[in-house]
This record gives sequence, structure tokens and C-alpha cells, in this order.
Amino acid sequence: MVKAKYQDVLDLGQKLNIQDGDVSEENGTLKIKGIAQTQYEKNILWDKIKEIGGESPSDIEADIKVADTSVYHRHVVKSGESLSKIAKHYYGDPMKYKAIFDANTSILKNPDIIHPDQELVIPNL
Repeated sequence: MVKAKYQDVLDLGQKLNIQDGDVSEENGTLKIKGIAQTQYEKNILWDKIKEIGGESPSDIEADIKVADTSVYHRHVVKSGESLSKIAKHYYGDPMKYKAIFDANTSILKNPDIIHPDQELVIPNL
């Protein structure tokens, strides 16, 4: 029953391609573990868990590790995006675009010019 309650979390884990995932149910507690590619993906999973179970859910135990701790995330630019729009998405603050620009000077020469399909490092702040 608790597995059904958190089905959206399990579906999100599959969508994010969480590696080495394992799910079991013990005494009414759902136990999940796996490895997210980045801290951002781990945060998305935790946000979904809290959305369903509240701030401190007692019916789920999650052990999510992060494969690449050197970055917050890696983002593939889509048409119509800007560094400030990307910064707002990941950090909640469009003015943090400079941190993204600084982390990507090997491929970006101007913060106002990015192109679809470029892979940008979203740095840990």
C-alpha cells in the first residue's frame, strides 16, 4: 500500500534513470535506494517525496547517493533559453547566470550568446 502512495517517486526515479535502484517494503515502510547523476536530480526526488509524504515522512526511507558531486547538474540548452532563465530554474535567481557563465568559459565567450544543444555545467554554489 505504501508503495502505491509513492508510485510517483518511483516513476520519477525511472524517468531520471536512477542507477542501482532498489525498492522494498518492510513493516509499512518503503525503502528505496539508488544513485542519481547529480545533486539536482537527488533534490528533485526528495522534493517529490516531501510533496507526497510531508516534510518528515515516516513511511519512507530513501538512501540516494550522487554519482557526480563536482557539479550541481549538467544542462542541455533548449531553443529560447538564456543563462538567466537557466539560473532561475536551478537556483531560483536569474542573477546567478554569471556563475553558470564562469563555469562554462571554455565553450561560452559571451553570456548573452548560447546555442541549443550546448551542454552547460551548472556549478555547485
